Amino acid sequence: MHPLRRAVEYKGSGEFTRSELVGILSFSLRIMGVREAKEFIAQAVESGLLIERDGKLVVNNAALEREGSEGDLFEEMVEHIVQSLGWEREDVLDGINAMRERYGDLDRKILAYLFGMDRGVDMSKFRDRLEL
Repeated sequence: MHPLRRAVEYKGSGEFTRSELVGILSFSLRIMGVREAKEFIAQAVESGLLIERDGKLVVNNAALEREGSEGDLFEEMVEHIVQSLGWEREDVLDGINAMRERYGDLDRKILAYLFGMDRGVDMSKFRDRLEL
């Protein structure tokens, strides 16, 4: 599931302050680190997924639906790892975040790929889709 969709489900609203959304993505849902959440928000504003209105960030549902139909590689990799290992999603996300501590501030898709490989999951179907 797309991180913005998860944040909306968590809060029950599609309207956030910038710091609130960073907190939800980083601390409440533990989807990404603080810096990555800030970068994600900046990219979402730039791409039109989030609209800035009166000091708030509002989710553009039409753009989110289009993006959702294209699929999110990170989410797809996390789901593949969850299914392959039989783990809970949060445990996989914790493992990916631990990889960040080991390897530094790499893109989360690369960290997910490395985490899967490290745990013996066949990640070959994602190799060509990673932007290196």
